[in-house]
Amino acid sequence: MAVRSATATWNGGLKDGNGDLKLGSGAYDGQYSFTSRFEDGTGTNPEELLGAAHAGCYAMALSAGLEREGFKAESVACNARVHLTPKDGGGFEISKIELTVDAKVPNIDEAKFMEMAESTKDTCIVSVALGAVPTMEITATLNA
Repeated sequence: MAVRSATATWNGGLKDGNGDLKLGSGAYDGQYSFTSRFEDGTGTNPEELLGAAHAGCYAMALSAGLEREGFKAESVACNARVHLTPKDGGGFEISKIELTVDAKVPNIDEAKFMEMAESTKDTCIVSVALGAVPTMEITATLNA
């Protein structure tokens, strides 16, 4: 099976430093900093990249599950909102991930679609890997 890689470098102190994140495939190489992570500074951050990974995994997993059940999705769009919050006693944690999915799936009823959307939230590879996140919510919309 595949092994994926990424590299991070950090230069300097926490608040005055900066870093670079690179995907092993070369598809992304970008900066990150204290301000891009904890404020609204320029660049990306680990939580944003985690959200992209989660949204991508979920969209693929829902499409695969629908196909196994005999429904071919025309499109599945997923947005992930990763909440980074202060912890009691100091530090930060990912306290919640909100997945919002909008799918165009012909010939499926709303109840079946919602059942599959919810079960996919609990079974996609990245969801399983993120099992320590206290709250994971899904909002799904079917566009038949």
